[in-house]
Amino acid sequence: MTSHHPSAAITGLGSYLPPGRVTNEELAARLDTTDEWITTRTGIRSRHWASPGTSTSDLAVEAGHRALKSAGLELAPGSVDAVVLATTTPDHPCPATAPEVAARLGLGNVAAYDIAAVCSGFLYALATASAQIIAGQAERVLVIGAETYSTILNPADRTTSVIFGDGAGAVVLSATRDSGQDGVLLGVDLGSDGANRDLICIPGGGSRQRSQPADPAPEDQFFTMQGKKVFAAAVTRMGESSTALLERVGWEMGQVDHLVGHQANVRILKSLARQLGIPEERAVVNIDRVGNTSAASIPLALADAAAAGTLTAGSRVLLTAFGGGLTWGSVALTWPDIAPC
Repeated sequence: MTSHHPSAAITGLGSYLPPGRVTNEELAARLDTTDEWITTRTGIRSRHWASPGTSTSDLAVEAGHRALKSAGLELAPGSVDAVVLATTTPDHPCPATAPEVAARLGLGNVAAYDIAAVCSGFLYALATASAQIIAGQAERVLVIGAETYSTILNPADRTTSVIFGDGAGAVVLSATRDSGQDGVLLGVDLGSDGANRDLICIPGGGSRQRSQPADPAPEDQFFTMQGKKVFAAAVTRMGESSTALLERVGWEMGQVDHLVGHQANVRILKSLARQLGIPEERAVVNIDRVGNTSAASIPLALADAAAAGTLTAGSRVLLTAFGGGLTWGSVALTWPDIAPC
């Protein structure tokens, strides 16, 4: 089925985890917690943390390289027209990290910019990149979600230190005139609620704190989260977003083959599946091995499921996420025939 306007389709997929694996037992040795406590409440058994001196751009370059390889593209100018990086942990407050990633990948003087929507960042980046393609501004866009959350966690806070991991995932979005092609993004739903920005927050480091004469408290440099309120809001907002999107694309809930939710907490994923009426076994879960990797979460889960053979060409896939901002979003697509790298 051809269309006057191009559609955006996923044509490449790559992922990267830093080699340093941190188990629950290692964290329990220095925090007031246990492996059982962490596993029961979150579903997480281990996570990967970057080694000292490793930054978000390092992870993003590796995942981006692998996605380009998966799509059969060279590390050369002209391979893509833009690089969009979703991250909460940029290398610097200024400038954005995406231009450095594009330069290190050898992609030339392409448009490159960061997206800051915390755990919803990858879906916001997908929406932005696909809009560029639909508008005719780009033929191919490299979309990356990359995080080094270990650099913003308070090592003394057991409620956040045990949850988050580092990693990066990336896809190549390509223009197609065949709107029925597998991999085409069929619809996007995004939303936000800034009135509840304090539920997920790093209090210090920005203009709000820097504009005040008082020195910031040491703990203000670290990530904070109000877990119980976030849990309730996450299930509600992802459920509403998913429902609205599927109505728009004309899918029944029972037609969803795979629910790929942001890997925040296994109980959130199961609650969401129950609320939507999607069998729990259709929910992709890899949080047990990687933890909550924020903007990298969904592409890492996609790469895991594709490598395991869970995602097969033509499968109907629903992506949904919730994060700080508050932000949330959902994307629907049929899975393409691609091999992740």
